[in-house]
Amino acid sequence: MKVGLAQINTTVGDLAGNEARLRAAYERGVAAGVDLVLAPELATTGYPPRDLLLLRGFVDRNLEVIRRLAAGTGRTGFLVGYVEANRTRPGREAANAIALLQHGQVAATRVKTLLPTYDVFDEDRYFEPAAENHPVEFNGLRLGLTICEDLWNDETFWPDRRYRRDPAVELVQAGADALFNISASPWHLGKNRVRHAMLARLAAAARRPLVYCNLVGGNDELVFDGRSLVFNRHGAPIARGAAFEEDFVVANLESQTPLPPETLTDEEKLYRALVLGLGDYLRKCGFTQAVLGLSGGIDSAVTACLAAAALGPENVHGVSLPSQFSSPGSLEDARALASNLGIRYDVIPIQPAFESVLRSLNPVFAGRPADLAEENIQARLRGVALMALSNKFGGLLLTTGNKSEIAVGYCTLYGDMCGGLAVLGDVPKTMVYRLARWINRERDLIPTASITKAPSAELRPNQTDQDSLPPYDVLDAILEAYVVEGKTAGEIVGDGFDADTVKRMTELIDRSEHKRRQAAPGLKVTSKAYGVGRRMPIAQRYRETSFGLGVGGSM
Repeated sequence: MKVGLAQINTTVGDLAGNEARLRAAYERGVAAGVDLVLAPELATTGYPPRDLLLLRGFVDRNLEVIRRLAAGTGRTGFLVGYVEANRTRPGREAANAIALLQHGQVAATRVKTLLPTYDVFDEDRYFEPAAENHPVEFNGLRLGLTICEDLWNDETFWPDRRYRRDPAVELVQAGADALFNISASPWHLGKNRVRHAMLARLAAAARRPLVYCNLVGGNDELVFDGRSLVFNRHGAPIARGAAFEEDFVVANLESQTPLPPETLTDEEKLYRALVLGLGDYLRKCGFTQAVLGLSGGIDSAVTACLAAAALGPENVHGVSLPSQFSSPGSLEDARALASNLGIRYDVIPIQPAFESVLRSLNPVFAGRPADLAEENIQARLRGVALMALSNKFGGLLLTTGNKSEIAVGYCTLYGDMCGGLAVLGDVPKTMVYRLARWINRERDLIPTASITKAPSAELRPNQTDQDSLPPYDVLDAILEAYVVEGKTAGEIVGDGFDADTVKRMTELIDRSEHKRRQAAPGLKVTSKAYGVGRRMPIAQRYRETSFGLGVGGSM
């Protein structure tokens, strides 16, 4: 059997655009002489459609797309993800479904069985799960049709499963000759390795070919990496889609020639994911240009590099906004970066505006020493200037803060947090350094000083980040343990970290939720990002550290 995997980049809600992409993919498969073309999960609507599913008429219009696509099919089959109307009650009004289109009609449909409701997923809010699934007849073969999560419950792979049922095993037991999976599996660092290992084991254990077609592109905070895969009945990979770009993959399920392993580094994967997510976010929101502040530091430098790669340097506007505390070196580093990238560069001093605001506030501030209030005025004046440029010229303002700063609230509401997208919002500071060095692997696009100098907000004389925070390698290790791994403060101290530092950082994380709730959306690139995948209340008083460390006393 010869299959074609249409690894396409859909846009949520763009039913006409998605239909055109699907039609073009099918025609490409027909021209290639394949027996069956696969498209990703919810390809008609884009993924995830979220509360668009609750709008009257949305599901019906997606069904019209399926009928039109079916009418255009011939001998070559077409597997398409779509939203089915659930006509059984009681139950939810829709189902996450897959349709087999052939000979001008909808030949068969199946519904997703396992509905993820964790991290960024909320499918149980919208969809009714399948009560049963059995193979579909196609050209003399029995195909086991599954959707994304349906393959993520192998008891031989996962030590702690989320679901009681295993749709893949059920289909094999029911006589499926091959397993097919259409997917919208979001990417994060490490995800592709786990996914590949899981699918390979499943194919080998079932002794069935396994065809996996994944979505590619960025939709809101999610980035989909593609990397569609085909495994033969021995679990060997015989075809693979491109990483982070659209592709059409043709494979013969009987092939015995395995592919060599991928050689992409984590830094390259991260870079390509961020470029894809940034570019798609702007284009799908209707923007063609971006503006950002260039401080001369590493975060804004990396963000500018990503923006130039995603949009073209001619569509990126970098702006330096110096105050009396900005060092000459920072200004020179910002100018050199802009020159290296070929982006537009302007300097707008905030000192006059800062002095004017202080004069207005002096009668009220009288008798009080300068403190955080004056520092934040500078950050907010920069936000005012950058938002003015965004409004005047129509470019989306990019925020440049990283995950480490956002975690502990080392950022200013309505200041450096202004903007429509936090490009590095899920990238820890230590990873920002790794990414910068990877960007500079062939030549120094980012000035060396931006990487080697001590990071500083430059809001007061001789300020550095480490005046307020521990070294970033320590902070990031604590964040990984506390936020991602879910360890207690006591367990983190037991791992060898200073108790006072752990107490201070975990309390900062807990107290900064109000800032994160007001932050721009960020591109999810780690297994646990702030935003829809981590839903902490703001008005709450639970503090894990108030119960003691459990190792040598309390803090």
